[in-house]
Amino acid sequence: MSTSPSGSHVAEPGAATADRGQLHRGLSQRHIMFIALGTAVGTGLFYGSAGGIQAAGPGVILSFLVAGAAVFLVMRALGEMTLREPVSGSFAAYASRYLGPFAGYVTGWTFVFELAVVIIADTAAITAYMAFWFPGVPAWAWVAATILVVGLINFTHVGNFGEAEFWLTLVKVGAIVAMIFGGVILLFTGASTADGTQASLANLVDHGGFLPHGILGVLTALTIVTFSFGGIETLGVAAGEAKNPEKVLPKAINTVPIRILLFYVLTMAVIMALVPWNQVDGKASPFVQIFEGLGVPFAPHLLNFVVLTAAVSAINACIYASGRLLYSMAHDGQAPRAFTHTNRGGVPWLSVAVMLGVMVLGAVLITVDPNAFSLVASVASFAVVLTWAMIFLSHRAMRRRVAEQGAEPSPFPMPLGDVGTYLGLAFVATVVITMATIPDSRQALIIGLVWVAVLTLAWFVTGTRASAAAHNRTGTLPVVRTRQSHED
Repeated sequence: MSTSPSGSHVAEPGAATADRGQLHRGLSQRHIMFIALGTAVGTGLFYGSAGGIQAAGPGVILSFLVAGAAVFLVMRALGEMTLREPVSGSFAAYASRYLGPFAGYVTGWTFVFELAVVIIADTAAITAYMAFWFPGVPAWAWVAATILVVGLINFTHVGNFGEAEFWLTLVKVGAIVAMIFGGVILLFTGASTADGTQASLANLVDHGGFLPHGILGVLTALTIVTFSFGGIETLGVAAGEAKNPEKVLPKAINTVPIRILLFYVLTMAVIMALVPWNQVDGKASPFVQIFEGLGVPFAPHLLNFVVLTAAVSAINACIYASGRLLYSMAHDGQAPRAFTHTNRGGVPWLSVAVMLGVMVLGAVLITVDPNAFSLVASVASFAVVLTWAMIFLSHRAMRRRVAEQGAEPSPFPMPLGDVGTYLGLAFVATVVITMATIPDSRQALIIGLVWVAVLTLAWFVTGTRASAAAHNRTGTLPVVRTRQSHED
């Protein structure tokens, strides 16, 4: 068994599964690679992209390119820290170590908040997808079914979570590739919608130009599409349970640019070439709406199944990540001690139960306001960029400390060094300023700032400040290594 520098305990691959209070290294290279794929492809692309298309038209492609570049910088910063110190709950532990306990506390709880909001958004998406098939069935029935499925997955061994994410991701990634090829075929065959609109690359410029709403539209879309990448930090959390993080993480992280170009940029280009951007209404997934409008047999039903799979996968990953992060924070005195308890499978069961409760709250919100998705997505975007800001700041502080201690250079350094970190922080500032100036997203920014204020108040009045300070660790930067194990 190895002990993480943050105080968290991670059992070796061969450790008895009866160990309590310990996580188990049960994620193979295959699991990690598909978690990396899956967290980059979710409801934000399949459902939330409609809002970005409406805000920027074809210019949403630029929004995805800019946000995708920021994602790559986030993952490289996180990757450099993780390879030095692979721990469960990674970036909150790094913020504590390099910026102080309060920074780790805010980072950790904000990421948990982000995941909770994403879960609510995905819950709303699931009810919309199921209404496509069964419009008469109440939304709560589908929420209950989803809770049962993801609960069974997440209450068992971490390997079962990895296996579930592998297959769920295989479905949605395969579907995206098939959709792109199918869309290209429709373009070359000159398919048209029921109203006579022909699929053509000209649709990217014929309806108000490539930037119909100008640069402001691109910036507005940026605050929306950022939500699409929320949760990709889960890869850093999963490192604490990876069997061979030094080998697996660089491979997973370096595929980010290709995934973004393929899954987001190329997909958006195909969609808006098939159907003019101003025909995307946001009432259903743009994928389903477009292929339904083109009259492709069975495609809408097949795509609806795929986007449903993506939403379940996203909820599954969010529950996993929140559990591991709360586990680590509880060991560091930044969350209630009860979150350190695990079952025989090494699963922090209390956090899983709490997040399933969040799904219930999401069902209530959806019932009260069926159109709450946009606000929820914007709030998630704020939590995403705040988490990214803390990762960048932690990375900068880590590099400074490493230089002071004369430690060996990182085997996986951030591209452009400190310049890459500052570019990432500039992206964060751009999103926050845009949210402050656009009325539609200002409410989400206010909610986010209130959240930070509540966290700060709780830090001082609940005793968390004292317990976190007592658990804070400082010193050298060891790499947590586990003995080699077979990886499938």
